[in-house]
Amino acid sequence: MRILLDATLAATACILAVTFTLVSANAKGCIKGAIVGGAAGHLAHHTLLGAAAGCVIGHHEAVKAEKTQQEQQQQQIQPSGSAPAPASTKQQ
Repeated sequence: MRILLDATLAATACILAVTFTLVSANAKGCIKGAIVGGAAGHLAHHTLLGAAAGCVIGHHEAVKAEKTQQEQQQQQIQPSGSAPAPASTKQQ
C-alpha cells in the first residue's frame, strides 16, 4: 500500500511540474531537477520535498548555464581589441 501511495505522489508531482512548466516560461531545468530530486527524496522518504528542491536547484543551474553561454557568445562577437599601441619613446 505504501508503494502505491509513493508512486501516486511521484506521478502527481511530475504532472504538476509539467503543468506549471507549460504555464511559466521561466521554468527551465525544473522538470529535470524535479525528477532527480524526487528520486533522491524518495530514498529518504521525502519524495515531494525532494522534487520541489530539485526543481529550484535545476532552475538555478539552468539559468546559470544560460548566463554563462550568453557571456561566451558576447566574447566571441566582440573583437578582442586592437593591436597594442607601440611603447612611447621619449627623446632627450
